[in-house]
Amino acid sequence: MPFSGKSTYAAGADLPEVMEDVADLVSIISPVESPLLDYLGDPGRSATSTIHEWVEDELLGNPDIINQSTFTPNGTDATALTVATGARFRVGDLVRPTVSREVMLVTAVSGNTLTVIRRYGGSPATALGDQVRLVIIGNASLEGDDAPDARFTNRTRKRNFTQIFSASVNVSGTMAATRRAGVQDELEYQKASRLREMMRDLEFSVLLGVAASSNPQGSATVRRTTNGILPQISTHQYVPGSGAMPPGDDDGTALNEAVLNAALRRVWEGSAGRVDTIVVGGALKRRINGFNQSSRRTGPSDERFKSLVNVYESDFGVCNVVMSRAIPDGQVLLLDSTRVAVLPLAGRSFGFKPLGVRGDRYEGLLVGEYTLELRNEAAHAVIRGLS
Repeated sequence: MPFSGKSTYAAGADLPEVMEDVADLVSIISPVESPLLDYLGDPGRSATSTIHEWVEDELLGNPDIINQSTFTPNGTDATALTVATGARFRVGDLVRPTVSREVMLVTAVSGNTLTVIRRYGGSPATALGDQVRLVIIGNASLEGDDAPDARFTNRTRKRNFTQIFSASVNVSGTMAATRRAGVQDELEYQKASRLREMMRDLEFSVLLGVAASSNPQGSATVRRTTNGILPQISTHQYVPGSGAMPPGDDDGTALNEAVLNAALRRVWEGSAGRVDTIVVGGALKRRINGFNQSSRRTGPSDERFKSLVNVYESDFGVCNVVMSRAIPDGQVLLLDSTRVAVLPLAGRSFGFKPLGVRGDRYEGLLVGEYTLELRNEAAHAVIRGLS
């Protein structure tokens, strides 16, 4: 469903004598102006405040990493391991490094230090090192033991801010009365043109916008701006060639299937989300189109050559590929679109306010107020620094 700028739940909230609905104008605007908004479609609800808030929770994590550069006596026999997040571990956990088949049993947890039994159950030894990833297989409780201490996650309140988009329309009495080639109504033409620009600005703001560092809620002197998708992603940021990608998945700064699948795999491993959308600019879209170049076949009678990939399917899901002018060069955005919504403030979807006749001209104001809801930031990713 194309993005019309309105909430589909409360679409009749505007008073016609105050605000003229422009949803029909939005629906005829080419999706080329706002391809991501058009792909996401209209939300099922509106925002109810200029500070839009929601609550997030997450499961207790079972992966972690070793955060230790030296081991005593050595990486193969050390029984004291320092990890990044000791609170994830309990006595009785079976832990396995992802680089080997060794299994360890946790016998004590003190802060971020684990005491473990190495080579548990006769599993083969391995040399551990800094940044090696650990996975908790599961916890083994003692028969007849007391109940373990309760564990829980703290829900967090997330928020974003609405941003007002506006444009003035001004048509002189002469222009309104003059016959024009290809334009029946100058006022309607100007409304449609300015609305295209506002839709484009909304798309750029949804992807790139940043809220003010002080007084982000806005004031008489501070403009209220919304935080976009790219500035909010922090957990899964990958730069090929920097060591952030898994070994064997990185061959420099070119976008290829190995790099793309490595990022998709990291999101799959690190969150409950599943990426279903790839957003790129024109140059990297051409790179994705070339993924299947070696398997293309054309016959002598073929008059049409197709070099286009709009859906990319891998072990980690089926992704629609969306090309947007708003994506910076050298970046690929990976989204779980079920966790992204662009919401109008209730009663403030794109509309037109006639300001009447001033002197010998007709004046009006196009205005709308929107915010971005990006849930579970770890369910999304961005690859940066691509050639």
